[in-house]
Amino acid sequence: MRLVQFHAADGRRQVGLVSADGNHLQPLAGVATTLELAKQALSDGAPLEDLVRARASDQAIDYDELLHEGRVLAPLDHPEPGRFLVTGTGLTHIGSADARNKMHALQHGVDAAESDSLKIFRMGLEGGKPARGQIGVQPEWFFKGVGTCIVPPGGPLPLPAFALAGAEEAEIVGLYIVAPDGSPYRIGFALGNEFSDHVTEARNYLYLAHSKLRSCSIGPELLIGDLPEEVHGISRVRRNGEVVWQEEFLSGEAHMSHSLANLEHYHFRYPMHRRPGDLHAYFLGAAVLSCAAGFVTEPGDEFEIQAPVFGKALRNRMAPEADQGYVAVTPL
Repeated sequence: MRLVQFHAADGRRQVGLVSADGNHLQPLAGVATTLELAKQALSDGAPLEDLVRARASDQAIDYDELLHEGRVLAPLDHPEPGRFLVTGTGLTHIGSADARNKMHALQHGVDAAESDSLKIFRMGLEGGKPARGQIGVQPEWFFKGVGTCIVPPGGPLPLPAFALAGAEEAEIVGLYIVAPDGSPYRIGFALGNEFSDHVTEARNYLYLAHSKLRSCSIGPELLIGDLPEEVHGISRVRRNGEVVWQEEFLSGEAHMSHSLANLEHYHFRYPMHRRPGDLHAYFLGAAVLSCAAGFVTEPGDEFEIQAPVFGKALRNRMAPEADQGYVAVTPL
């Protein structure tokens, strides 16, 4: 079961259930946003899927037309964007350490000492999937931003003038809400483009935090229910309409060095991440990167991330931003 948030022809917000053919949406009655739907499920104590089935109308809206007209929104948002935390983890996938190591080798040479990336990846392989209810090894973690950094599907991904690079990171994103009693609940999963500055990161691993403070995109569809053990997808870069780089990726726990439960525990163990009413988007790590293959992106490139289990592809074009220059702080 998959959901999409969109603007109706008259501008109203709506949530739609993706039809069996994947090309139409059935609007849900009584809710205008995914957040409202999640809150209703918490209040009713009912599974989200049951609530969706009960509210799905017989109306069929052309999904491709919505995408073409730019009326599809990110699958989850908050009216107070500061209450939507966007974070992530890395080195969680088989192959991700190889990609990260290649990135560092391009910057520092193949004879450089073993990177901390490779070390923490090995830690995940050894202790990232503990027995159910047990606590495993701690994963990498980073803060990316708040709701204002999320670009809708089809929207431009801004490349800051100060950035040394900008490239895609095809990932699965966990989407969560914190209940009134402080308990975290998973709403579902979506495709995401984490979009980072890999050149800045590769200069020194301590620059990881700076390299992640960029926009990102999520969607277009929200997958409700469990994440399949195996997720097959493909990540592409198009330039002037032509595919100039692509690679298949594998995700799901079968291809990860950490269990989902372990990643979620380490994120939500902090009380500040369990504030009632907050939303969380948690990027779960990338398996392939174009930059690791030595490919250099350019402004105007379109990133395309697709996985059949998530329905339609996530597409965004990289757009350069004007230089804002020196940012001065004025004392009061």
